[in-house]
Amino acid sequence: MLRGIPATVLLLIAIAVVFVLQLFTGLADGPLIQLGANYGPAVRAGQYWRLVTSMFLHGSFLHFGFNAWGLFQLCGLFESWLGSWRLLVVYFATGIAGSLASAGLSRYPSVGASGAIFGILGALIGFLLRRRAALNPEGRSILMQLLFWAAVNVYFGFTEPGIDNYAHLGGCAAGLLIGAVLPEPDLEPLPESPARDYETPL
Repeated sequence: MLRGIPATVLLLIAIAVVFVLQLFTGLADGPLIQLGANYGPAVRAGQYWRLVTSMFLHGSFLHFGFNAWGLFQLCGLFESWLGSWRLLVVYFATGIAGSLASAGLSRYPSVGASGAIFGILGALIGFLLRRRAALNPEGRSILMQLLFWAAVNVYFGFTEPGIDNYAHLGGCAAGLLIGAVLPEPDLEPLPESPARDYETPL
């Protein structure tokens, strides 16, 4: 099952290794700034690398766990439909877009893969919405689930403290745009999804 989603596995390993390394430096805001957290004033001062490094840092075990689960589910689904290289390009493009939104609008340091994960969520929604007339029942069901989880997470982003909704919305918006213009992939044969045996949505 995991052999069909190598890029997803690589991303999971990357955030896991970085989190283990973090445990040796502490999880307070100070060390995270030193490790590469996204922070608007620092980015505007020329430390643009923070837009990427922050995507691999996490603030707690719970933060890491939720993002690892979301990455596995959404990136695995995306990769099984659209391929490894597309996943990596969209993941980093939307993650950086989320980081830019956070750096420009938030007053606080930010870490986490959730901007990129929301970007993959948006790309999947954009891809399916553009083709909604041709979706089979499985595809329509997946689209409705993705829309539901996007709405739920945006709601929590506005109501719960400590969530960087700017990164979420920036990544998701970039993903929607990218997903809407992604060309049709070669959908046959499809590898299995990591979560369940999804059929081709079209």
